[in-house]
Amino acid sequence: MNSKQIINLLPYQQPFLFVEELTTISNEGITGNYTFKKNEHFYKGHFKDNPITPGVILTECMAQIGVVCLGVYMLKDEVSEENKPQIALTSSQVDFFLPVFPGEKVTVVSEKEVFRFNKLKCNVKLFNEKNELVCRGKISGMMKIV
Repeated sequence: MNSKQIINLLPYQQPFLFVEELTTISNEGITGNYTFKKNEHFYKGHFKDNPITPGVILTECMAQIGVVCLGVYMLKDEVSEENKPQIALTSSQVDFFLPVFPGEKVTVVSEKEVFRFNKLKCNVKLFNEKNELVCRGKISGMMKIV
């Protein structure tokens, strides 16, 4: 299964799709990126005259790339256009170190910690274009094929 096939199976669409490209994919982890467009709707009020990407959106980007895309890949023998995955976030713990501004491209690097009974737990890091650590944490989710 390639990057484009994985992205097409995601249960998200614009304006809530935070995956542009997957650059590394294996059963042990995944790397991908997303560029936050300057006109994203959430910048209008976060923060006045100094927009930054909300932490919840950074967490969502990390979860979409680091857990959901990896989970779809790991279930590649079961998922298809007819048998799409349903995903539920079960836990997240993220520490934030730097802001992400409109127009910035971020890279998410995820390493599988455990995958059992369709529950995936990953150590996920998000880097900015300067390769500086923006945030990191543990994110878990459950996947079900319908």
